[in-house]
Amino acid sequence: MKKWDVLIYDTTLRDGTQGEQINFSAEEKLRIAQKLDDVGFQYIEGGWPGSNPKDMRFFEMARGVTFQNARLAAFGSTRKAGLSVEDCPNIQALLKADTPVVTIFGKTWDLHVTEILGISLEENLSIIYESVNYLKSQGKEVIYDAEHFFDGYKNNPGYALKTIQSAFSAGADMVVPCDTNGGTLPWEVEESIKSIISLVPPDQLGIHAHNDCGLAVANSLSAVALGVRMVQGTVNGYGERCGNADLISIIGNVDIKMDKRCLPEPSIPYLTNLSRFVSDVANVPPVNTRPFVGRSAFAHKGGVHVAAILKNPVAYEHTDPAIVGNQRRVVVSDLSGKSNIEYKAKEFGIYLEKDNNVSKKIVQEIKKMEDQGYQFDAADGSLALLIKKAIGKFKEPFTLESFRVIDEKIKDKSYHSQATIKVSVGNEHEITAAEGNGPVHALDNALRKVLLKFYPQINEVHLVDFKVRILEGSEGTAAKVRVLLESRDKEEIWNTIGVSTNVIEASWQALVDSMQYKLSKGESRATAR
Repeated sequence: MKKWDVLIYDTTLRDGTQGEQINFSAEEKLRIAQKLDDVGFQYIEGGWPGSNPKDMRFFEMARGVTFQNARLAAFGSTRKAGLSVEDCPNIQALLKADTPVVTIFGKTWDLHVTEILGISLEENLSIIYESVNYLKSQGKEVIYDAEHFFDGYKNNPGYALKTIQSAFSAGADMVVPCDTNGGTLPWEVEESIKSIISLVPPDQLGIHAHNDCGLAVANSLSAVALGVRMVQGTVNGYGERCGNADLISIIGNVDIKMDKRCLPEPSIPYLTNLSRFVSDVANVPPVNTRPFVGRSAFAHKGGVHVAAILKNPVAYEHTDPAIVGNQRRVVVSDLSGKSNIEYKAKEFGIYLEKDNNVSKKIVQEIKKMEDQGYQFDAADGSLALLIKKAIGKFKEPFTLESFRVIDEKIKDKSYHSQATIKVSVGNEHEITAAEGNGPVHALDNALRKVLLKFYPQINEVHLVDFKVRILEGSEGTAAKVRVLLESRDKEEIWNTIGVSTNVIEASWQALVDSMQYKLSKGESRATAR
């Protein structure tokens, strides 16, 4: 372990699961643990054995896994008051988990000792000492989490330090002061850590911070700057209340900004993948604005910003996104300038001449349409069509002559919709009808049915997502709505948009753009009947 400047201790599988909507099966916990080991994390806390059958099952399964980089830890509390360590079920469950590392927490704040546990301050010191000492005698690496240390230090600094000293003198391999309530400020962390360093070498100190004031990462980095060696946290900052310190951000800052080794160098580009992997297993949508790895972390919208990064990305990016496995994105909106359009056009395989006014005209059209409710940063498919149409690179593959939608509901029978569409393709006219479980579904089915006769590739298009948003609620049912469609074929995913006071009209616009985008990828048209 000496080769690492900072040790990463992951508690996603235990503390992370205390967050709302975060729940892992034992099998999912094992998958995540193996992923963390692959990336190079030094410690993985698997759960609290004895507290629930799932965690015990995880530890049983983990015995059959060889971890290449990480040491597995079981988590629990110090012995219960009035029980010996040999008779305490919490302590014995930790041993039964059969992990090389045991992490126990004890009371540091005198309020918790006297009011919550209802014991004397001296008895609490004995509980801490005996628990750590016993686990060490059983051959375990012992990490001691000093729960509520920073609040305890504010209230009674002398006693808080005594609890630290008790754990360390009992043989704790690592002592970790915890900001359990997440209410400590960075300079308060620094002051407290400096007082601990007089008792425990920084090489045997850690930090465990919660994010209730949005400072978990900042507090963790403040401790690292003072020489603290272990940082505890969770992937994506999952955890109780406002969460724990986000290890993704911590690793990015420690490795890239502070130039301290905490993971194998080849692992840093996998941070984005790791964040999304854990998000997928947790079935929680990724946060676009998550530092370093979020989809928006290196997204540029303002025209001035885009013009600058085209010359030198350092102007508006704190690091190269590729270092953490992310990528630069340029989005287009009413805040955009010509540089945004030229950048996006190049992404679409369209090259705009810089000495003409096409880009400027496209910018003006986008600003006008966004004022009406369009949102092109969320609809790349519609944006690509708009650009192609503006430069004359796209010919309308079909023209709507008319459509009609009929909805029917009879008593307790299921809802029924039917759509009839008439379109023109060149000099030919075609009319068809289709049914669906709603008006938009019926329209989609009818449009596909009529176009397939001319464009067989339409059969490759699949609707992935359909979102409707009311733009201005003060108009009630007469308000404008924005419809966003996500479509895919075997090659890519694209998004299209429609805006209208009529949800069916807005849906039609988005559907048409989706089909036209697909057809714009291959200009050849099948022979008409």
